[in-house]
Amino acid sequence: MSIEVVVPSLPESVADATLVTWHKKAGDTILKDENLVDLETDKVVLEVPALADGVLAEIIEPEGSTVLSGQLLARIEAGSAASAPSSTPEPAAADTSPSTASLPVEKNSGSTAALSPAVRKLVADHGLDTQKISATGKGGRITKTDVLNYIKTQANNGEASLSSSMASSVPNKAAEATPIPTLPTSDRAEQRVPMTRLRAKVAERLIQAQQNTAMLTTFNEVNMQPIMDIRSKYKDKFSKVHDTKLGFMSFFVKAAVESLKLFPAVNASVDEQDIIYHGYYDIGIAVSSPRGLVVPVLRDADLKNFAAIESGIADFGVKARDGKLGLDDLTGGTFTITNGGVFGSMMSTPILNPPQSAILGMHAINQRVMVENGEMVIRPMMFLALSYDHRIIDGKEAVSFLVTIKDFLEDPARLLLNV
Repeated sequence: MSIEVVVPSLPESVADATLVTWHKKAGDTILKDENLVDLETDKVVLEVPALADGVLAEIIEPEGSTVLSGQLLARIEAGSAASAPSSTPEPAAADTSPSTASLPVEKNSGSTAALSPAVRKLVADHGLDTQKISATGKGGRITKTDVLNYIKTQANNGEASLSSSMASSVPNKAAEATPIPTLPTSDRAEQRVPMTRLRAKVAERLIQAQQNTAMLTTFNEVNMQPIMDIRSKYKDKFSKVHDTKLGFMSFFVKAAVESLKLFPAVNASVDEQDIIYHGYYDIGIAVSSPRGLVVPVLRDADLKNFAAIESGIADFGVKARDGKLGLDDLTGGTFTITNGGVFGSMMSTPILNPPQSAILGMHAINQRVMVENGEMVIRPMMFLALSYDHRIIDGKEAVSFLVTIKDFLEDPARLLLNV
């Protein structure tokens, strides 16, 4: 029976996609749920899985093609050919980046039971040796819970953290979507490569922000000592209780949310001649990924505690690095926070993320001499920058908003007491 492989339904905001990589070639044996092809949109890379076991009979669209929702990509000849794992060549010994499509059937504890597609993908994504995983499933089968418990144990023992194992052992979908040229060694070498769709979209939106908004930036500075003291005192206990690290970002998100409540125009957006005031606080967190800058959205940030905020941001970081952010992660947002400080930036003017009316820029923390009560003291200081749309936010309002954030950060107990 022939099964068609088609482009999945794309959201209304995404007109088309680019076919980036085929992970199988015509004639290859495939298993159900294996990823066949990557499609790059303006925002994310989508995976198209096989709908059944069989053979990839025909590839219709080559790599680099622009495709639409529902468009035919390939045909699968369903059948029993894929049931024999020996027909799929094992990866070469030098290949340390096994993909789901090429992973052979594993054995564990003497059992020849095959891994389920979900477990197979999890094992491949983390580059794990199944011989080291304790199997609790029927007939010696490794379950998804077994794999997750193994990963957690490895991380806790310091043998191999999740991030390091993923970064070192699997191909990064996001990186594949961003070609990095290798220039010839001759003098004055040049090489032309096309922009990725994400890079082109970022460029379009940045130009849109500069051309269609009255953007201004106001600056201030914040003494980070109070937050650093709290973090130093409670970070170990916080990590044990909540199973996530206590960073600075949760304080900034909390301070931003409380300030947005006092200055609703900063949480608003412009729609032609209308101002839309949002009664919720969806905070975009700018994250660097191999494909470029992306801004996943932390929904209902006002309803989240510090642990939920830190956990959500950490999850965004992992997804961004591994090209796993979905369209839902990147849609919407009422206010954005970007942290150039992680790259050493001392001061910058962040550009608005349309249709939002403001964005907060964090920067590097540096020890500087400050005057307090007539005396010179050394404090860990950070410059803050607020870029805003002057069409709906007055200068006084923008400055007051940034001062309010500064006050919350320098007296973080207010964030805990809601005062």
